[in-house]
Amino acid sequence: MNYSKVNNLAGWMCFLIAATTYILTLEPSVSFWDSGEFIASAYKMQIVHQPGAPLYLMLERFFSLFAMGDLTKIAYFMNLGSALASAFTILFLFWTITALAKKSLIKANEDISLSSIISIIGAGVVGALAYTFSDSFWFSAVESEVYALSSLFTAVVFWAILKWEAVADEPGADRWLLLIAYLMGLSIGIHLLNLLTIPAIVFVYYFKKTATVTNWGIIKTLLAGILIVAIVQFGIIQYLVSFGAYFDLFFVNTLGFGFGSGIIVFGILLVSSLAYGIWFSIKHQRRVLNLAFLSVSLIIFGYCSFAMIVIRAQANPNLNNNDPDNAFSLLGYLNRQQYGDRPLLNGPNYNSEPVAIKEDGNIYRKGKDKYELADVKASYVYEQTTLLPRMHSDKAPHAAFYKDWMRFDDSHFPGLIDNIGFLFSYQIGHMYMRYFMWNFVGRQNDEQGFGNYFDGNWLSGIKPVDALRLGNQNQLPPSITESKSYNRFFFLPLILGLMGAVWQFKRNKRDAGIVCLLFLFTGLAIVLYLNQTPLEPRERDYAYVGSFYAFAIWIGMGALAVHDWLVKKVSSKTAAIAATAFAVLAAPLNMAIGGWDDHDRSDKLVAHDIAVNYLNSCAPNAILFTYADNDTYPLWYAQEVENIRPDIRLVNLSLFDADWYINGMKREQNESEPLPISMKESQYVQGVRDVMYYEDYKIAGPVELKSILEVLLSDNQVDKIQMQNGRFENFIPTKNFKLTINKADVVKNKVVNPSDTGLIAPALKWTFNKSYVTKGTLAMFDILVHNNWKRPIYFTSGMPREQYNGLDDYLYNEGLVLRLMPLEKDATPEAEAINAPVLYNNLMIKFKWGNLKNANYLDTDSQKHISMLTKLLNDTTSALIQNGRQNEARNLVDRYFEVIPNKLYGMRSSAGLYFMAENLYLLDDKRRANALIEKSAENIVKELNYIADVSAVKNRYVEDQNVRFGLTFLNEMVRLTIQNGESALGAQLEKELKKMKMRFSYT
Repeated sequence: MNYSKVNNLAGWMCFLIAATTYILTLEPSVSFWDSGEFIASAYKMQIVHQPGAPLYLMLERFFSLFAMGDLTKIAYFMNLGSALASAFTILFLFWTITALAKKSLIKANEDISLSSIISIIGAGVVGALAYTFSDSFWFSAVESEVYALSSLFTAVVFWAILKWEAVADEPGADRWLLLIAYLMGLSIGIHLLNLLTIPAIVFVYYFKKTATVTNWGIIKTLLAGILIVAIVQFGIIQYLVSFGAYFDLFFVNTLGFGFGSGIIVFGILLVSSLAYGIWFSIKHQRRVLNLAFLSVSLIIFGYCSFAMIVIRAQANPNLNNNDPDNAFSLLGYLNRQQYGDRPLLNGPNYNSEPVAIKEDGNIYRKGKDKYELADVKASYVYEQTTLLPRMHSDKAPHAAFYKDWMRFDDSHFPGLIDNIGFLFSYQIGHMYMRYFMWNFVGRQNDEQGFGNYFDGNWLSGIKPVDALRLGNQNQLPPSITESKSYNRFFFLPLILGLMGAVWQFKRNKRDAGIVCLLFLFTGLAIVLYLNQTPLEPRERDYAYVGSFYAFAIWIGMGALAVHDWLVKKVSSKTAAIAATAFAVLAAPLNMAIGGWDDHDRSDKLVAHDIAVNYLNSCAPNAILFTYADNDTYPLWYAQEVENIRPDIRLVNLSLFDADWYINGMKREQNESEPLPISMKESQYVQGVRDVMYYEDYKIAGPVELKSILEVLLSDNQVDKIQMQNGRFENFIPTKNFKLTINKADVVKNKVVNPSDTGLIAPALKWTFNKSYVTKGTLAMFDILVHNNWKRPIYFTSGMPREQYNGLDDYLYNEGLVLRLMPLEKDATPEAEAINAPVLYNNLMIKFKWGNLKNANYLDTDSQKHISMLTKLLNDTTSALIQNGRQNEARNLVDRYFEVIPNKLYGMRSSAGLYFMAENLYLLDDKRRANALIEKSAENIVKELNYIADVSAVKNRYVEDQNVRFGLTFLNEMVRLTIQNGESALGAQLEKELKKMKMRFSYT
């Protein structure tokens, strides 16, 4: 049997299995989070969030061509690009495992026996397919995200170094090293995670080229690997652009040349220096020097994919993050300037007191003819700092979390030991090991975990073991048992991987050390570098897939460990077959069966349809203020790709504080006219009016918003106050604002129904809800002043209330958005602050429902939107009933039962059933009302019983908020059913309520 042929065929078989899996479970359209931004940007070659992914966008643009002009299929084919990249990752993982297994089993020039072939190929199949069905990798494989393609580059470069190792003594072997360098450069245009393979690659080189391995040699090699990562990360990616930027600054500001002239000169010098170095190394036969110069040249050549960023920024596309059309804005883009810095080795704790401000350098912006000084980069000097500051964020929620997690009192100042404790317990234990165990042991559910016993934990399915950490596992609630992410692998993949690691360390310490280094650098090293703050907006397991990739290699080796145990009892061939079969059952098949249902997104359209609903909730030519990723990125996709509602102007408030974003809002986009912003660019450029604080001038009564705007935009010294740094800045002298309404404008622009013209207020009067104004808020004021009710203004309903800037009383619900209306705030009760006729029309006619009712799997983001839609249906039904429109209310109730899933997602989803039952009683539909009450109560009781069980084991009350929630709603159900003549059901519920109160010692 020819080993090479079998190895190739088996590798492609794994590719086909992976590709088939990912295509069958592929999301058919846009998904939540970054996917919408990436698809929209790839389709029109636009600029994504920092630090960019130009090569990824160009490759995904290629896949979009297969849609053949069908705009609704573009997202599918871009998702397909991720699926195929992931399948190729599995192919190269297979070949990596078989290469390592062959090295450990077969000596040089030794013939390979049939049993060895079966063992080696079996190891490759087991490891590759285990990674195929691993939770985190599978999740990224079925949507348009950078992590699938980034994983492919990781797989290829690690495979390539093994190919080099196999032929390192042959002429021309260095071409493999040059290929790796080029791939490294290309990978920068996708994601930086690939750079973390460099230390492992350097060790392969060291072990191959060194006759005698020493401890000192290992230390030097490790340091060399880290140094090369630093050179690429900082020297090439950042400082190369930084040098170019300052060259340009000199040529433009000092010598008077045009923008870009310094970049050209710097580029010529750089290319000349590299060319000379290559020539010198060839002339003097310096092989290592030649390899270094060629590698640096190829890395830079691959890095040149970022030229796409600068080129496209010149065209001012709709999505143009940071507008990197010049050297300094590109530098800020690559340095992730908008995200700030996190201390690594030394820095403050959450409660360190700043005592001074130090200047760290100048920040430049592009002016009309020269670069201008925009601001001075500054940082705080603290009275107390600590080594390894892991609890560094002073944001109030973060500080509260640190104290709660570590059980500190308010007076405690954490030291080095405390920070190391947080590193191991939270950053490693909760934010890395939990994810690792999800993939290879099992998962409780898909709720985001913040450290409680009920959400997002790992579990094995072995109840006595799980009970030690999570409490009684005998009466698990529906939020766990009915979750499709309730995956139990019984430790089998983990045990197999640990066996494989031990086996490899015994057989080949060098290779095992290299895999271990890959495992550590793509796992724990990322934990140390990221220095994550708590309360992340979503789970971050996708960042560690490289580490899980390395562990999958050991899972493959685990099949060889099983073989070595079996071969003592049966023939080698039989042992090879049996070991492979057992390992396939223990890992990949086990993981595939458990994971399929919670990774099958093939019929999920929630993100797509929710985005369409947001847009279709708006009147023509509207201005829609959005805030977060999930109420922005899918909408960008809908507009930019499918051309849905191109008349609406989307304004992301998270970006509105940036001058480049305001510039974009002042330009025409799609079919949307420029926003009515009167400010000149010089009045809001970077470093000008970034923040303006409140100074109470004791002004009586509300002040016209136009006057406030004039004060904030004034360059008169009288309208400014002196800050601590000596600079004079504009300020707001009062928080009481008003916007006088021209009734004729409101009527002419059909802002309100003709029947409501009598309710039009003479002015909007409100209290501004912040103590400062940013330039984004300033731009919003400008729009309010100059819009004159020509364009409808909306806010997405899910954003934090402080983003409404105090306008809450004038916001009316018209779907998934709140419309700013010029109506008297006391004209109707607060509960009726909805536009019921418009809402009814949207819910019954315009809205799409994302196949919520029948989708195979709904992730937590989709579940949140179920709650949002349920509330919307309930509130509208209540409003219709109160207005005497019972028939329409009944229609809406029928729509609820038609589109909302029967399944409940956690205890809090029971609230939706309660409020719908309340409406059903009012509509005299007691049969369906009783059914909802019974279902809701049953769910709450099961969840409360589990909380009580865990509390008993832990000897303390846990989840107090959920307990109060559950008991409150049970009590309300008793009241509601008795009030509506359902005394038997009420008595039954009261009995359950008493039981629950007894369990929690409530009297």
